[in-house]
Amino acid sequence: MRSRALVAASAVLAGSLVAASLLGLATAAAASVPAPTPREVIERTARQVLAVLDDPSLDHDARIHRIERIADARFDFRTVARLVLARHWRQLTAEQRDEFVREFKRHLSVTYGRNLDLYSHQSVEILGDREEARGDWSVQTRIVGGDPPDEILVDYRLRRIGGEWKIIDVVVEHVSLIANFRSQLAELISRRGVEGTLALLREKNASGESILPEEERSLAERGRAQR
Repeated sequence: MRSRALVAASAVLAGSLVAASLLGLATAAAASVPAPTPREVIERTARQVLAVLDDPSLDHDARIHRIERIADARFDFRTVARLVLARHWRQLTAEQRDEFVREFKRHLSVTYGRNLDLYSHQSVEILGDREEARGDWSVQTRIVGGDPPDEILVDYRLRRIGGEWKIIDVVVEHVSLIANFRSQLAELISRRGVEGTLALLREKNASGESILPEEERSLAERGRAQR
């Protein structure tokens, strides 16, 4: 399905796909300018991602590179990594945590980046936003268009970190990016241990393979199947 491409950008965008935050745009506002609201963060991110996807001068690798730069600006990958590992995060040393953050961020690109070339001029609509528990904020969006036409619901969860709103999860058709990886990583750690799981991530990243089973790599399709 072609609209999976923009979902992938939002998730990478994010990793994830989504998603995303590309183009090396500034990550902090000037001291005299108020920080963007969660809704504004997603609106700007969507415009930036679409500009990259619509640029005919960029090849696949250039798009991936720019989307990774957007993700670096918009996501807090350390928080994402901690939430993905849940209770297992406490088992990691400081060095292992740093390595896991690096490898997991790269793995999001490996898992979802391959779908970017399927993009077919979709657009993003902001449906609403609301405050969540712990002071987090969620922004609800809908990806529309494509060939064939399609609609995909994508929610972003943001948390204020260091004075800025950062994306900490992407929920596509009611399936959370964090939850999608959490169960897989919990099983790997229980079987391989922390070092074995880190070694597998390095291996999969080097070979361009995902740790997720094929049927779990599309959050949109998984969400629709669970309806």
